[in-house]
Formats: sequence, C-alpha cells, structure tokens
Amino acid sequence: MAAHHSKLAAYQSVAIHGGIAADDPHQLILMLMDGVMQRISAARGCLERRDLGQKAQLLQRAVALIAELRGSLDHQKGGTLAHNLDELYDYMARQLVRANAQNRVALLDEVASLLTEIRLAWVAVPLALRAPA
Repeated sequence: MAAHHSKLAAYQSVAIHGGIAADDPHQLILMLMDGVMQRISAARGCLERRDLGQKAQLLQRAVALIAELRGSLDHQKGGTLAHNLDELYDYMARQLVRANAQNRVALLDEVASLLTEIRLAWVAVPLALRAPA
C-alpha cells in the first residue's frame, strides 16, 4: 500500500491545487488518465503543425503517466483484471513510442480510444466499491 501512495504522491499537489481531495485514489487515477488524454490530444496537434520536438516531449510525458497508471495497479487484489490492465497499459505505452517515432496520428487515436474505454469503465465504478485511501 505504501508503494501505491508513493506513486501517486507526485499528483497530490496537483489534486490539492485542482480542488480534488488528495486522499481519493479513484479521483487521482482519473487525473492520470485525463493527463494522458490531454497530452495525446496536444501531441496530435503538434503532429499536424509539424512541431516534432514538442510532440516528442508530450508523448514522453504521456508514456510516463501510463507508467504511473501501471504502477498503481494492485496485482494481489486485482487478479486477472489488474494483469489485463497492466498488459493493456504496456501496449498503449509501446504504441505511443511508435507514434512518436513514426509520426502516426492513427496510433495516437488508437491509444486515445482504448484509454477512453478504460476511463468510462473507471468512472462507472460505484462509490461503494471504491477503495478507501
């Protein structure tokens, strides 16, 4: 549990400044997902403008946020679901690296679509089932 808190600690100040309770892991995961989506969207715009340096920085940050999402998974409690999410997050990170190297908008769109589906499912988790901090 301590590792989980340390991985999300970097986002606590953002949560506080954003008006979000820092002790709500569910909300912090949403913030990570939203951060990835924002960076993918901005990188897409950079690709269209041919601003390849900024695109690379944005995608590197998106990959780092996905690494945080992977690190937040509880494999003991999450079982198969945590394992499947880990593999999906790994796939998304690899696709973003490919999108960066190959300047392919389609790969950005694929990752954004996958993450949107995960986010929708995460938002749908009933309050009673959310783990306390």
